[in-house]
Amino acid sequence: MPKRRRLMITLGALGLSGAAYQMALAQEVQPSPGLSGEAASPESDGSAAISPENQASLDMIGEVIGALDGEAERNGNNWQFTVEERMLIVVTDASAGRMRIITPIAEASALPPQALERLMQANFDTALDARYAIGQGVVWGAFVHPLDSLTTRDFASGVLQTKSLADTFGTTFTSGVLNYGGGDSGAILENQLNELLEQLERRQTT
Repeated sequence: MPKRRRLMITLGALGLSGAAYQMALAQEVQPSPGLSGEAASPESDGSAAISPENQASLDMIGEVIGALDGEAERNGNNWQFTVEERMLIVVTDASAGRMRIITPIAEASALPPQALERLMQANFDTALDARYAIGQGVVWGAFVHPLDSLTTRDFASGVLQTKSLADTFGTTFTSGVLNYGGGDSGAILENQLNELLEQLERRQTT
């Protein structure tokens, strides 16, 4: 199934609008005019050479996603994949040296007013490296990180944290890394992370 068709079906199943679909496809950082309004330079349009550090990070991202989902779809340096039925999107901009992991959660307009306050509370304590965000009328789970310093553990943790934000939306609102009220979420995510890293290590040695 073509990537755009598959993504539309996934968002449709969540009850999300076409605007959310378009946003998910347009996450690359766009070149912007300079302060004086001049056109962007050729280096800012994404055609500049990718640094060795950023290329290594992109290669690592592809390897981790491949270990998580053998049917992951790649479009340039962007990916769509599934972890335990949760659709995630990875968007990178190598020229800007940034990457993000996002997953659509719900229509923002469908939330009661107190739910927005609850999201901000979660961003303060139970959502750590991954955060809740709202864009184009959609609630997203999002993890943002510089490309050049991104490690395998950083990325794998970002995937699991972003997924956890979506899975616990409406209940504990946690990235799973730390629960200030106690509980088992942190240990569960740490075990998942270690299992994933061990799986990647086995793949590299075979």
